[in-house]
Amino acid sequence: MTNTVNVSPAHQAQEVPAWGAVIAMTLGVFGLVTAEFLPASLLTPMAFDLSITEGMAGQAVSATAILAVITSLLTATVTRRMDRRYVLLVFSVLLIISNILVALAPNFLLLLAGRVLLGIALGGFWTMAAATVMRLVPDKSVPRALAILFSGVSAATIFAAPLGSYLGGVIGWRNVFLLASLLGVLALFVQFFTLPRMQPQGRATLRTLIAVMNRPRMKFGLFMLVLIFTGHFALFTYVRPFLENVTGVATAGVSGILLGFGIANFIGTHIAGVLIARSLRLTLTLMPLIIGLAGIGMVSVQGDIASTAVLVAIWGMAFGGVPVAWSTWITRSVPDEAESGGGLLVAAIQVGIGAGAAAGGLVFDVSGALGVFTIAAIILLAAAIIVTLGLRSAPVEIK
Repeated sequence: MTNTVNVSPAHQAQEVPAWGAVIAMTLGVFGLVTAEFLPASLLTPMAFDLSITEGMAGQAVSATAILAVITSLLTATVTRRMDRRYVLLVFSVLLIISNILVALAPNFLLLLAGRVLLGIALGGFWTMAAATVMRLVPDKSVPRALAILFSGVSAATIFAAPLGSYLGGVIGWRNVFLLASLLGVLALFVQFFTLPRMQPQGRATLRTLIAVMNRPRMKFGLFMLVLIFTGHFALFTYVRPFLENVTGVATAGVSGILLGFGIANFIGTHIAGVLIARSLRLTLTLMPLIIGLAGIGMVSVQGDIASTAVLVAIWGMAFGGVPVAWSTWITRSVPDEAESGGGLLVAAIQVGIGAGAAAGGLVFDVSGALGVFTIAAIILLAAAIIVTLGLRSAPVEIK
């Protein structure tokens, strides 16, 4: 027998939209994702300066992801009695401290400490971001507000990799992280003056999180998300060594190619919206398939800079739709527990990022960037096939 489920609103929207606060949240996302992605474009000079291998430097990315996973799962429970405004401000302060620590790190240990703090800020802020934005605007304005929020990710993708690579060659990687800390200061300043007080809602517990994860198809979907981000981040973390060592691109060329990735990623985010309206399942399948094929293509045309640049742009465009498509899948699969589902989404993404960076580092130290790109592409192609065969996107009927 099917029981009726009373679904309470996941948020309490206000009648007058607080667009200034939405922009403040977007700035926070922009600063966090920029800091998260910077090592992809600065890995080589960071490793050289700290006298460690590029594979070991990549493990700092894994540390960020591990702490983000833990934080994303615990934030709602640990902070359930705290004003959301102050919780978000604390995460922004951690972002600033993290970037300063990395910039001043004399050794790998302090670099790791800085990236651990970033993981805490990243996991916590992202877990609360969408739910917070949904409380800042009326229901009819939520789609627009979320689009603005996600634009922070696309903007960071455009900014972090190409500009980080370019500035790293001009002012040094440490100064790039100091500049990133200033982004955190800007975000904190705007948040302090625009975010309203927001009392916690609901009774978020670990038991709720486990119950949501145990619903039909959730574990399968989350596993596929981990697999896709593992493949993508193995590629992304070691894209600079690949471009320099395999393709033979100079530093200036790396910046240009990564700029193409970022712009294509921004475009891909908007294309994904059109595709999702037609078929969510098709969109979920196409994205990892295209990225995997682009990875195979880059391995096949090694040394051809023009072809590699085009393939990197295709990869960026395809990945632009991944977070949007999977966020949509979560809200459709567990509409009555969207916040808990969002926490699981962040955790799965960070597990994938950590696995991709860690496994990529091990493979890189054995077989170089060529080996990383080959294995990552195969993982993504396998993920596309499995999604096609096994994933469903309709809401789960609760018995």
